[in-house]
Amino acid sequence: MATETVEILIDGGKATPGPPLGPAIGPLGINMMQVVEQINQKTADFEGMKVPVKIIVDTSSKEFEVTVGTPPTTALIIDELKIEKGSQDPGADKVADLKIEQALKVARMKFEALLSADFKNATKEVVGTCVSMGITVEGKDPREVQKEISQGVYDEQLVEKA
Repeated sequence: MATETVEILIDGGKATPGPPLGPAIGPLGINMMQVVEQINQKTADFEGMKVPVKIIVDTSSKEFEVTVGTPPTTALIIDELKIEKGSQDPGADKVADLKIEQALKVARMKFEALLSADFKNATKEVVGTCVSMGITVEGKDPREVQKEISQGVYDEQLVEKA
């Protein structure tokens, strides 16, 4: 079985048969509209962000598989908070506040790519990312919130919904 893999960055939910996708997969002879539909379906949650997409094509049968990576955690947090970017000076300048529910939402989106075994620890990873971005969590220093998550303060939000 001969396969070819095309890796490409796509705007979430906005793939089209034009560049960059068309020229990359056109020569492989697969159904362009099916590929576009599948990519848009799988990336709809990441609208407004660049998403890494991998298209694996069986060149003999013309069957294909689309796998979607996730944008970086920082991009998901920025999107969730609707801010331009993180702080230039995270130690002194706080640019936004993330709610624990928002941290959990980002953790869910990134779960497969994170090292954590459960949503509680995945949320701690996301909260940790806030430290370097100058973002408080629940109005506090993210490191404090990580301790609170470990102590079970947010178990109701984190464990129930997981």
